[in-house]
Amino acid sequence: MSSTPPRWPGIPPLSDLRSHLHPSDLQGLAQLATRGTLGVTGLVEKVQGNVYKTVAAPFGAAGRAFVDRAAGASGVKKAGITGLVYGSVKGLTRLAGGAVDTVLSQVATRTPVPASSPQREAMLAVFNGVLGDQLQEGSNPLAIAMSLRHQGQRLPLDKAALAQRLPQAAGKILVLVHGLCMNDLQWRGDETSLEGGHGYADRLARELGYTPVYLHYNTGLHTCVNGGQFAALLENLLKVWPVQVETLSLLTHSMGGLVARSACRSAAAGGLQWLGRLKHLVFLGTPHHGAPLEKVGNWVDTVLGSNPMTRPFAKIGQIRSAGITDLRYGNVLAGDGQNPDRFEAGPDTRPPLPLPAGVPCFALAATLAAASADLSGPAPLEGKLAQTLGDGLVPLSSALGQHAEAGRSLNFPPDAQWIAFETGHVALLHSPAVYAQVRRWLA
Repeated sequence: MSSTPPRWPGIPPLSDLRSHLHPSDLQGLAQLATRGTLGVTGLVEKVQGNVYKTVAAPFGAAGRAFVDRAAGASGVKKAGITGLVYGSVKGLTRLAGGAVDTVLSQVATRTPVPASSPQREAMLAVFNGVLGDQLQEGSNPLAIAMSLRHQGQRLPLDKAALAQRLPQAAGKILVLVHGLCMNDLQWRGDETSLEGGHGYADRLARELGYTPVYLHYNTGLHTCVNGGQFAALLENLLKVWPVQVETLSLLTHSMGGLVARSACRSAAAGGLQWLGRLKHLVFLGTPHHGAPLEKVGNWVDTVLGSNPMTRPFAKIGQIRSAGITDLRYGNVLAGDGQNPDRFEAGPDTRPPLPLPAGVPCFALAATLAAASADLSGPAPLEGKLAQTLGDGLVPLSSALGQHAEAGRSLNFPPDAQWIAFETGHVALLHSPAVYAQVRRWLA
């Protein structure tokens, strides 16, 4: 069962990048460049300081006289020539960065905002996936604010304005939720993605009468933060929908499934009305119990941090966002990995969170293996490899909600599980076979 090649609107080459950037993007990139320069300078200072500490250690008190031993210090004495050089570099960087930021801020406020392009949207999605929490914390213009969109444009949550934007709105709402480092446009693909349509939502609209709406959000934030915002957004959407809402369905991909589960939890805790209208919750390749890639990243952090000489380099890997580290175990709730030491190695301490009660939930997993691979029982090596690799990013067991501890398993009914063979993680968005199964569930 083969699938079409993944359709992923790519980030343009550097030679074409200027034609896609907005003035506010330049301001945001300049802020990142300033922060990056400061980070590299600090990294070099810490490496040199650790060398000083290592060389000085055998000389006892005499050696310590040449090293800054204060808690948290790099080891380079600020009062010395070396410290003066590092301090000057940091000071000049902040001065230059502040001046550039002021100029670009004035340009951005005086320049009309042009239409965005798929290439720009893809670039912003990646930046937010990797650095989204830091972008938001620093009020960087590159940070994405959560919204509901249609055809790439933000939807107004006002009844009259929404009726004007969606004159053919039906009582069946389908909300599509993208995954890490992605955006809503990547659900649509192109004219060759699926026969007779531009994506799953377009065909579901024609064939089953759904009106599609897309969530657009900063995937670098903690899952629970996005989940809470999404829950509130859905509540507002149902209040201003132009016609009476019959059903609400969620179609999620990858991290989007975790955000949807978090939103359901938030809605249940807050007594929100939309949860009672939710008739379908479909997960495509969702890492319910984590993804190996983030676990590898955490292992690298641990190895680098175990040696004083390599410890500063662990900070490079630790620029990754809270959203990414939440994928280590599939964090959903507030408190799951939401702490200052989220990069520290540790066991899975998540409290079990079952699927939302009374909501039909469906899990679709993918594997790069051929349909002939034996995935059941004491599978041979080929089958075990297929289970572990899954779709290239998410193992089969994680996507199906299965866990070695019975209390953590999500227990999807057998007829609510399906495996797509010879299909990668991104290809889950544009596979005719996947669409056919999703259509059966949503019919």
